[in-house]
Amino acid sequence: MESNKQTEEVLQDLIRINNDRIAGYERAIKELESGDDDLKILFAAMIAESHHAKLDLAEEVQVMGKDVENGTTSSGKIYRMWMDLKGVISGHNRNTILNDCHAGEDAAQKAYEAALAHEHFPSYLRNLVEMQKKTFKASHDEIKAFSKQEVES
Repeated sequence: MESNKQTEEVLQDLIRINNDRIAGYERAIKELESGDDDLKILFAAMIAESHHAKLDLAEEVQVMGKDVENGTTSSGKIYRMWMDLKGVISGHNRNTILNDCHAGEDAAQKAYEAALAHEHFPSYLRNLVEMQKKTFKASHDEIKAFSKQEVES
């Protein structure tokens, strides 16, 4: 029974991470300038990825008979407050926003790695989490590529 509780906690943590990711990219879209349509499209796709991942995770939590978390992580709230302060000091330019998004993607990768370290995960949940991590890794790499382009231009 304890492993079910731990599994539920891991899934709830991943739901909160996806909520962080959604809130972060929504914020990034608002901070972009009108000429940054390429990033707006990319960030909207990443929001959709997280909505899809969150729905899959929420379904598993509901199957366990539990309520789904709607909030974000404490670290995500702190990170967004830091982004606000940083934006006031350095401005919200394209490169700064990409760097902030890259840091957020790093955090999501770490959260998924920690979830996969959970030893009592049933194989079907492990497969789901591995698939989501892989999807988010591709997004991570895409953000990194955009950041590299910004530095080179």
